[in-house]
Amino acid sequence: MIKYKEVLTDIFFDLDHTLWDFEKNSMLTFDKIFNEQMLSIDLEQFIFYYNPINHDYWKKYRENKISQDELRYNRLADTFEQIKFKTTNSQIDQISEAYITYLSSFSNLFEGAIPLLEKLKLNYNLHIISNGFEQVQNLKIKNSGLKTFFDFIFTADQVGFKKPHPQIFKEALNQTKADPKKALMIGDSLEADILGALTQGMHAIHFNSHQEELHDKCLIVNSLNELNSLF
Repeated sequence: MIKYKEVLTDIFFDLDHTLWDFEKNSMLTFDKIFNEQMLSIDLEQFIFYYNPINHDYWKKYRENKISQDELRYNRLADTFEQIKFKTTNSQIDQISEAYITYLSSFSNLFEGAIPLLEKLKLNYNLHIISNGFEQVQNLKIKNSGLKTFFDFIFTADQVGFKKPHPQIFKEALNQTKADPKKALMIGDSLEADILGALTQGMHAIHFNSHQEELHDKCLIVNSLNELNSLF
């Protein structure tokens, strides 16, 4: 196992599904919207379909196959179709806008996130690399109390490239002046975070928060608390 204390200077985190508990905050957001708009929707059933649909659309977005607008609209339209809830294009647009507005107001983090960051901040430069939308991600970071921990925050909107594209990692390494051999990426996506970082010569740890298939590309952990013993 790598002796991280002796090797690293910089640690890069993904945000959604890694530090910020996307599934929990997303569910709370939809609960608020459905109550406000008095929609008779079974929240658990909706979330059951929405989460994998959203994940698939993010993959398409990451691969530049769809636009932001298509991502925001189609993930809802497909979910409503799955639960057989009749709606209109206008209503979907309203829900989509409300979702983006409210999502960042919820601030649930994965268990152990703050203690881990407090510990790491003592010895490492900490940064974020996220594929999320610039304005929304910055609000999530601010509202969840994460802002003070990070020196640099890189988003796909800002850089112009999405993980796992090499350019977003190169831009992050260049701006932080980090040596890739002394840099670590921690994220939830094998494709976007892990393979993207490894291709640039960085170290990587896969926080497998949504049960991706096991692999031998790097260390896999199932909770942030597992990381404490490594640093």
